[in-house]
Formats: sequence, structure tokens, C-alpha cells
Amino acid sequence: MKKDRRQFLKNTTLAVIAMGASPLLTKADTGKSRDLSNVKPQEACNPLTQDYYGTGPFYTPNAPISSDGIMMPSDEVGVRLKLSGIIKNLDCTEVIPDTVLDLWHANDAGAYDNTGFGLRRKIISNSAGFYNLETILPGKYLNGSSYRPSHIHVKVTTPGFSTFTTQLYFEGDTSIAGDAAASITSGTFDATDRIIPLVDNAGVLEGTWDVIVDGDGILSADDLHLTNGMIYNVSPNPFTDQVTINYGVFKSSKASIEIYNLQGQLVANVENKQLNANKYSAVWRPESFMASGLYFCVLKINDLQVHYLKILKK
Repeated sequence: MKKDRRQFLKNTTLAVIAMGASPLLTKADTGKSRDLSNVKPQEACNPLTQDYYGTGPFYTPNAPISSDGIMMPSDEVGVRLKLSGIIKNLDCTEVIPDTVLDLWHANDAGAYDNTGFGLRRKIISNSAGFYNLETILPGKYLNGSSYRPSHIHVKVTTPGFSTFTTQLYFEGDTSIAGDAAASITSGTFDATDRIIPLVDNAGVLEGTWDVIVDGDGILSADDLHLTNGMIYNVSPNPFTDQVTINYGVFKSSKASIEIYNLQGQLVANVENKQLNANKYSAVWRPESFMASGLYFCVLKINDLQVHYLKILKK
């Protein structure tokens, strides 16, 4: 299984997201520099922004490291929350391994553990910049006369670069509009890209948050899907019994559609054939024993991974 995971991570190529640019982050004085002059406009992406409230009053240093991403005991009260994502460099062309995410948040009742390390953990991105965590949805608490929206604090530290501190929020939270920090939609403290959607998967909320910060990355992404082939759509998503994968091959090639689980293990070969340039569709019907949760739908052209999309099995 480790071999499968290593091969998946080695082949992973990130699809660059076309977004408006935000102010670049400031790195520590390490003697390193990054030239962004050759970044094409369509490769612009949104670096992580600071939160207006900064670190806040409830940070405790030296939180323990969680090797499995779990932040709470099994009997912790609250709605379960699973988050995953990839740590990327400022132009989204590389992923950054060994990044430390120092996370802390309130419990279901809106209270922080200020004497121990309850709901406080450090999580380290793996060799492909990937992280995942499991905790509870943070409770709200009064901030003056109004409630702060549910949020997770995080300090992000990439190897050799300065620590960046911010907060993560969740779509649909009715307290966001009235919050002094979460409601900011432009400038240094713009929270727009830090408000993420969650999907209810059998009572567990799941979401994806890719973190874009300064750091030295690996696995350069060259938009291979633009010249080789791409996955246009997966539907329905989320799905229950089956999902249809619509994809295109741009030149005569051996094409394959593969499914990987969240641990990077190959779980299904949906399609593997020689194809001419055209649009195609394939259907994945997971075995009944396969667990609900996030999966990666991967398109390979001549054994090179060129595109992937995340899909959610309910």
C-alpha cells in the first residue's frame, strides 16, 4: 500500500486555479527569493490572507503533533468535521511538503481549553504537501453583543519561512455577515477564500481547503491537461451508487481512469484503453463495501497523470 501511495503522490499534478491575485505574503529573511515575474495571468491564484483578529487571546504554544490528523478524543461532544487539502506555493505551481499547521479552536459549547491541549494540535503535510484533519465543528461564543462565527485558528509554517497566522470559516454560517473579521471581502484581511463549503456525509461534515503560502515546493504543475486530456465533469457529485465521468482525450493515446482513496491508494481501474482524440464517458460503480468519503478521480494519458477531480461518495 505504501508503494501505491508513493506512486500516486509522485504522479500528482495540480490543476492551477484561475483567480484574482491577493497581496503576496512576506517571507522570513532566509536569503531565499522567489521570482514571480514569469507567472502567466491564468496561473494567478489567491495566497492565504491574514485574519483581522490575528492570533487572538487563546493561543497556547507547543501543541502536540497529531500523526493521524485527529485533533480530539473519540468521546468529544460535537458534530464531526473532516478537512483535507494541499499546501501550495504562492503561484500554485508547486506543493510544499513538511508544512506545519498549528491549529486550535473552541469546543462545541464555544469554550477554549486554556489549561491543556484540548482541540489543539499540530499537523504536518506529507511528502506531496497533502494534509487531513478530523475534529468537531467549533462552537460559537459571544464577542461583545454578537456571536463570532464558527472558526478554526491556524498558524502555517513552511520549512525555512515565516509563520503565517489566520482563521478558517464555513459557508452558511449566519454569524459571518455581522462579524468584523469574517465579513471582510477585500484587502489584506479579505476572508473570502477562507470561507469554505462543507458537505454533510452521513452526519460528518467534510470540506477541502488548499492553503497557498510562501515556501519552497516540489512537483511543478505544467497544466498537462491543457494539451493531453482532461476530466470535464463528474456527476452526480456527491454520489451514492454510481458516478459518471466525462473526459476528453486530445490526441491518440492510451487513456485510463483510476480512482484513489484519501490515503492515495488505488481502489478502482474504471477505464484503460487506446483512444482517439474525442470526448468520452465512463461510469464508476463502487463495491458495496467501499466506505463513504472523499476520493480522487484521476485521468492518465500514456501512464502520466494529467488531471484529477475530487469526488464524494455518500
